[in-house]
This record gives sequence, structure tokens and C-alpha cells, in this order.
Amino acid sequence: MTLHLQEFSVSLSGRTLGTLDAEVGAGEVLSVMGPSGVGKSSLLLGLAGLLEAPFAVNGRASLGGRDLLAQRPHARRLGLMFQDPLLFPHLDVVGNVMFAVPERDGDGRRLGRAVRRERAMAQLARVELGTLADRDPTTLSGGQKSRVALARTLAAKPKALLLDEPFAALDQALRAAVRAMVFGCAKEDALPVILVSHDPADASAAGGPIL
Repeated sequence: MTLHLQEFSVSLSGRTLGTLDAEVGAGEVLSVMGPSGVGKSSLLLGLAGLLEAPFAVNGRASLGGRDLLAQRPHARRLGLMFQDPLLFPHLDVVGNVMFAVPERDGDGRRLGRAVRRERAMAQLARVELGTLADRDPTTLSGGQKSRVALARTLAAKPKALLLDEPFAALDQALRAAVRAMVFGCAKEDALPVILVSHDPADASAAGGPIL
């Protein structure tokens, strides 16, 4: 699964904020760096189909040969992670992850709650949080919250990951650990990744091309 971007850009009231020409292979991380306000986050939101006027998206974007821009946001199958984990406070940890588990399998058959919980637990095990499934998310540390957010993102079975400064709020030790886990899971699942960051260490750890 390869993500192709050809003169992909986002503009605001006619002013172009940024343009991407790139090919991101399965398990590869493209790092996009630059100062605040130049449109890095807007590029990710535009790719995900989450921008409205006065923003406009131009160019071409395809994933595995599918034209992304011709599809509605949910059909693009892009997983997003932000600086804020955005966990639901009214759900426990496993409930947060279950929220993202598709209600139907690939054949269109409805999945029962027990199956969906099992799949959510499998993702929590991947991020080493299986023992915290019943915890209130407000009681978790910053690193734990980030890992729950990763488990929830992966539970949705995305075809690519878009990372908008997801490590910025973590201290250096946690940052390195969570970063390695995110990149490792992306490689295991063969997901193309676009990372937006201010930190050169993030781009260096990603090991891919840098724009």
C-alpha cells in the first residue's frame, strides 16, 4: 500500500499554505517539518477530507491506487493522531478503543460486542496496556494516554497514518518510547505514515525522507 501525493496542496482564501509531492511506501514515514502557521496540520486535515471553505484542496492523492480526494472522509481509511490524545472521559480505556472497532467485518457481517471487545483488547496488548482496560482514562499518565490513542487508531484498521505532533506533549524519555511504539506498529501493519513535527529528533527517529 503506497501513498502517492502529486502537487497536493491546501489553500486558504486563495493563498497556498503548502504543497506536497511525495511517495510514501508501506511502513515508511515521511516527516514534514517547518515553523508554526505554515500549514503543516492543514495538509493532514485536507488529506483526511476534514477541511471546509475558505480552505480548498488541490492536486492529487491516492492510496493503493484509490483516489482519496474523490471519497468521503470515512471512506479514505486514514488514521489520525494529534498532540492531544482526545480520549472520551465517559468511557473506560477498552471502551475508548472499542469505539473505533468496525461494527462489521470485511464481508459485511455485524460483529457482536464480545468480538469487538476482543479486538480492542488485542490492540491494547500491542501497546502494553492490556492490564489497564477497565481504567478511567483520566487516571492515566501522558504516555499511557498516547498509547491508548494509538490502540484506538489502529483498531479502526486504517490504511495509512497521519500524525500531527502526537509526541509533543511528552517528556523526552516518554517521547522516545511512544515514538518507537508508533513507528513499530506502523511497520508491522505496513502503513504509510506522514508525520508533522517541529522536533528534528522525531524526523531522525522516523528514518524516512524529510520535507
